[in-house]
Amino acid sequence: VFEEERELTVMLLVDVSASSLFGTTNASKKDISTEIAAVITFSAINNGDKVGVIFYSDKIEKYIPPKKGRQHALYIVRELLTVEPHARGTNLDVAIKYFNNTTRQKSISFILSDFLATGYENDLKVIGKKHDVIGVKVYDKMDMQLPDAGLLQLEDAETGKTRWIDSSNSMVRYNYQQHFFNESEATKKYFRKAGADLLHVRTDDDYVKILQQFFLHRK
Repeated sequence: VFEEERELTVMLLVDVSASSLFGTTNASKKDISTEIAAVITFSAINNGDKVGVIFYSDKIEKYIPPKKGRQHALYIVRELLTVEPHARGTNLDVAIKYFNNTTRQKSISFILSDFLATGYENDLKVIGKKHDVIGVKVYDKMDMQLPDAGLLQLEDAETGKTRWIDSSNSMVRYNYQQHFFNESEATKKYFRKAGADLLHVRTDDDYVKILQQFFLHRK
């Protein structure tokens, strides 16, 4: 992934909130985020770069300071696989502020999330001026589209609130999809205003191909 000769510091901001556990294919959003973070970690380490991680929910769950070396990469992967959040919610702004306060030198930072959170746009602009920021929006097809399956009980993974909806109603399905598109457009706008990049990865996508195309395009 990384082919620059100068040494880089790579920071991963990984969303481990309850919504990341959702998935209707063979993998959850957390599974895909973990795999992407591992690929980025080993690519950076193989290039002689430092890698650090901030795990966050609605608070900072764990911070791994940037270091080099294969043992450090293996430690990061172990943490990616085993980290258990102590909170269910998401507060991306807390993670961005923490990143800004702990990372002094210019770095390339990857924010992995489903970006269901709001209220982070101002601090995203702050880090966008100083760092090379890349968002990776990981989502499931059912985040975007409801099946026509009659009466469904939906639970908000982060608040625990449930509600019943009639998924056989075409207007209900349309409104559900429009809500997803509106959230996605808002996220795109935040990243664009921050001068940052944003990738979209669905849980059934080939994320390796998406990453490769992105970095080839950036050359």
